[in-house]
Amino acid sequence: MSIAAGYKALALCSGQFNAGRSPDAIAQDELSRIYPELRAPIAELGSAMDDVGRSVSVPFGDNIAPRIAAWRPTLGCTLLPVGAPASSIATLPRTALRAPNLDARPWPLGDQNALAGPSRLSSARINVPVTSAFDRVSYGLGTETTAIIVIRNGKIVAERYRLGFHMHMSQRTWSVAKSLTAAIMGVAADRGIVELAGPATIPEWRRPGDPRAPITFDQLLRMASGLWSGAAGNRTDAVYFGGSAVAETAPSQPLVTKPGSHWEYSNNDILLAMRGLRSAISDDARFLAFPYENLFWRAGMTRTFAETDWGGDFVLSSQVWSTARDLARFGLLLLNRGRVMDDQVLSPAGINAMLTPAGPQPMGRNRPGYGRGIWLFGPEQGLPTGTFAAQGNRGQYVVVVPAQNVVIVRRGYDAVGDGQSFDITRFTADALAALK
Repeated sequence: MSIAAGYKALALCSGQFNAGRSPDAIAQDELSRIYPELRAPIAELGSAMDDVGRSVSVPFGDNIAPRIAAWRPTLGCTLLPVGAPASSIATLPRTALRAPNLDARPWPLGDQNALAGPSRLSSARINVPVTSAFDRVSYGLGTETTAIIVIRNGKIVAERYRLGFHMHMSQRTWSVAKSLTAAIMGVAADRGIVELAGPATIPEWRRPGDPRAPITFDQLLRMASGLWSGAAGNRTDAVYFGGSAVAETAPSQPLVTKPGSHWEYSNNDILLAMRGLRSAISDDARFLAFPYENLFWRAGMTRTFAETDWGGDFVLSSQVWSTARDLARFGLLLLNRGRVMDDQVLSPAGINAMLTPAGPQPMGRNRPGYGRGIWLFGPEQGLPTGTFAAQGNRGQYVVVVPAQNVVIVRRGYDAVGDGQSFDITRFTADALAALK
């Protein structure tokens, strides 16, 4: 019940104070069709929202404090540890940084001149798959699309939102955040803060004789650490919703295979990469500012919130809230070899590393490959050679097709555990055909 209460508190907090959504709207989307084992308890739990203090509490037991999530500017919401009183909100990590207002700047830094004004024919053709993406049938029975953006040659040629959503409304990215982490780590490497081919600077692994000490940042970002991950690595509920800190959980995983010898999806690997960056920077104020000053804002992603745990570590395997347009900006950054207008945010070498399938790969027929934090697609999946994507739970996708200079963003609230899945490869193929 504690996990369910934490899930509800965090979703209500981030949904209202990051995205500006109402509790009823959050209940309809963020708290609907989630992990099956959490649906009934979350529906039963009450909640209380403090609009002035920007926090949410969810009682779950008679003899223990409610689960509490609290919002701070720039950093979004954080869950307190189980049993922590509301007074502990004052101890949460904070930053004085505030996002610049870039809205009046030209696209992609801002929102001016974002539309290309396509011809009537091309507009009508691309409208067919875009409209079909919202019908809950064409690309997956029961799927729930909230936003579609199609970009060609740097300009938006199609953009549509579900009723109640708009270009400045954010959603949780889920595992799209892993690709953001890979880019952040690439920028850190460009600046000489870390050596990605070298051992990850995880404080908990510095004891003499620790067999995990040689694991590299690159192996973590490629999900080839060799660490035990459990449940296929996609459930880290203790950190996401349980109120545990990254430092309490992720560094404690034991080795089960030789680092670099086996690929296995792992939230913990990404959490560890960011923990290593924190250690390398060795200044918490600089660390909290780093993703914003060095990637997000330079790319124009001013409505993106990277949330932390209560101990000050980013939960950058999943807990990022971002708009469809901000994710489109990220896709353009990758498409344009790390450049945004006249600013080289990430080096071309860093982009190449993200898109190179070095090391062990996911197993399975027609399964996409994996680079450094990026999924790699091609003809085996029915897409042009060189296509790549960031992907997240509940149907979050940023697909980049360099062969046609196209970026596609799809946001959604697809059900978890019900066999529902938005067919992003078929949608991408249909969109590309419509753009020809």
